[in-house]
Amino acid sequence: MIALTIVLAVFVGISLGLLGGGGAILTVPLLAYVAGMEPKHACAMSLLVVGVTSAVGAIAHARAGRVQWRVAVLFGAAAMAGAYGGGRLARFVPGTTLMVAFAVIMVAAAIAMLRGRKDSARTDARRLPLLEIATLGIAVGTLSGLVGAGGGFLLVPALALLGGLPMPIAVGTSLVVIAMQSFAGLAGHLATEHIDWRLAAMVTGAAVVGAIVGGRLVALVNPNALRTLFGWFVLLMASVILTRETNPAIGATAAGVTLLAAGLYVACHRTAYCPVRRHVSRQPTRAVAT
Repeated sequence: MIALTIVLAVFVGISLGLLGGGGAILTVPLLAYVAGMEPKHACAMSLLVVGVTSAVGAIAHARAGRVQWRVAVLFGAAAMAGAYGGGRLARFVPGTTLMVAFAVIMVAAAIAMLRGRKDSARTDARRLPLLEIATLGIAVGTLSGLVGAGGGFLLVPALALLGGLPMPIAVGTSLVVIAMQSFAGLAGHLATEHIDWRLAAMVTGAAVVGAIVGGRLVALVNPNALRTLFGWFVLLMASVILTRETNPAIGATAAGVTLLAAGLYVACHRTAYCPVRRHVSRQPTRAVAT
């Protein structure tokens, strides 16, 4: 299982380098379900793996000019404070509760990404108020430190949807923030948790290789397609976690709804046949009295 864990860790890195997030979404279930770690230990190690991998992936984005440094520093500083506090609070929350909360947050973030907004043409965030950046940073950092996530599944929507950054810039900027808050969250966990440093080194090394590959691929992918792919991927992973941590019927239902919605999305956006549009068009119109 260790070999399988290391192989899958490469895909963790690719998701981080390509999407600016998703690493923890893969890492926590990977360590908990494939490597067989306790949820709290998996959360702690996830922060180390995601932190190092994000730092490496951010280098390629920075060289390509896809990092908004003002937002990264301000958002990252606030997120570090929140992540450290969340890491300290994690010991008071049962592991199953952490995982379920993780899945719920994933669903909310995915819906925000799929709803989307028009991509902004500006590549800076000078119009973002300092208070707004700090508030978002603390909120995202606390949740990330608590559930052992790097926060990319929250950061990318926050930067792309609320901050108005183009998707490639949001991806690069999020990697810098993820690295900062992941290390802060890890510090909070290490106060009460211990991790297997040997396994952590192997998983991290594999993930770094994936991050380098993902960083090279990001410029080749359409930003809107990237955001949509990210949203559906997060929904699917949330279904997997709900299946393992709650009643299997709940997870199966969530997965079924996700697949049905994805099928309708593809039909309505990629083909001429759209069941939803056809149903709406058949609805009778009421005459307006004059």
